[in-house]
Amino acid sequence: MHRRLFLTSLLGASAAVTGLAGCAKGDASADTTGAATEPLADKVPAGTSLKIASYLGQQQLQFRLAKLPKLPFTVSSWLNIGAGPDVINAFRAGSLDLADNAGIPPIQAHYQGFDAKIVAIDLTRKPNYLFATKPGSDIHTVDDFKGKRLAFSQGQAQGVVLLRALKKAGLAYGEVKLVPLTSNQFLTALQSGQVDVAPLANNQAPAYLKQYAAKGARTIPTDVVDLLNLLWAPQSVLDDPAKAAAIAAYVPQWAQGQVWQYEHPDVWNEEFYVKTQNLTLEQARGITRLANKPLFPPGWDEAVKWEQDTADLLAEGGFVKKFDVSSLFDHRFESIAAKAVSEEYRK
Repeated sequence: MHRRLFLTSLLGASAAVTGLAGCAKGDASADTTGAATEPLADKVPAGTSLKIASYLGQQQLQFRLAKLPKLPFTVSSWLNIGAGPDVINAFRAGSLDLADNAGIPPIQAHYQGFDAKIVAIDLTRKPNYLFATKPGSDIHTVDDFKGKRLAFSQGQAQGVVLLRALKKAGLAYGEVKLVPLTSNQFLTALQSGQVDVAPLANNQAPAYLKQYAAKGARTIPTDVVDLLNLLWAPQSVLDDPAKAAAIAAYVPQWAQGQVWQYEHPDVWNEEFYVKTQNLTLEQARGITRLANKPLFPPGWDEAVKWEQDTADLLAEGGFVKKFDVSSLFDHRFESIAAKAVSEEYRK
């Protein structure tokens, strides 16, 4: 999944997320009216354009390999951006209109006062993350996390996976040391011993173990699932009828592209992981074996409940203020993705 691929970290990227910009158009403080209520237009007006996130160029590659129809609008830029904090910054700056992320960035954006809405949902049924230890670690289970330094990204999927794992193990936040980092800093923090444990995407584990397993690093599986893969957009973008229509036209291809990737792992392994990410075919196959089957629910009740549970969990830890997450969903788009795929890819 796009939001869960952090291969730039494997290639040595460790840039920190820049600070949030000041109030900008789209801030919740400036717009508290909720999702636009006008029906979506059936046709995208001529001259409409969107700036869309495409981390590591995956969206364009998916669309090209799947031979999907030409989009009925112009993509003025495909931004190589994936991490939730970076997406929020880009939304605020007006340099991004639509992004693919996990469930936690919209919660974080709301907490920071920025108004954005979820427009498409893909459900994840299998874990996409595991925990990795620093080299020379004596940690073997989540129970061993007590008293340890854990890499924690409040605004990203990895953060909620860690919090849910701690809760399941019966560990209170005060029994561990949460070290605030962004996901693209996790590998460097592990390698340097700044943290004892960090949650890594499944696709990061093979390369990390290949380099550090001989030095005592290991991975610890978890059955904690990060349920939501989603598309979301600033309220200011959705308030523009032309851009909202363009997003509605994009959602089906977003869903169909994921289905194509899932159904063609051999092609994706070669064209993406081997040719663009410099992984071996064996490493690529190990990643795709763990891939989730895309599931696009016709209704969002389960997604809303999971998002509320996540927001409540963050509120319990004092990371955000408690709120009703129903304000994060634009239900005009609710059934679009499901209608674009065959029955087996609908919940």
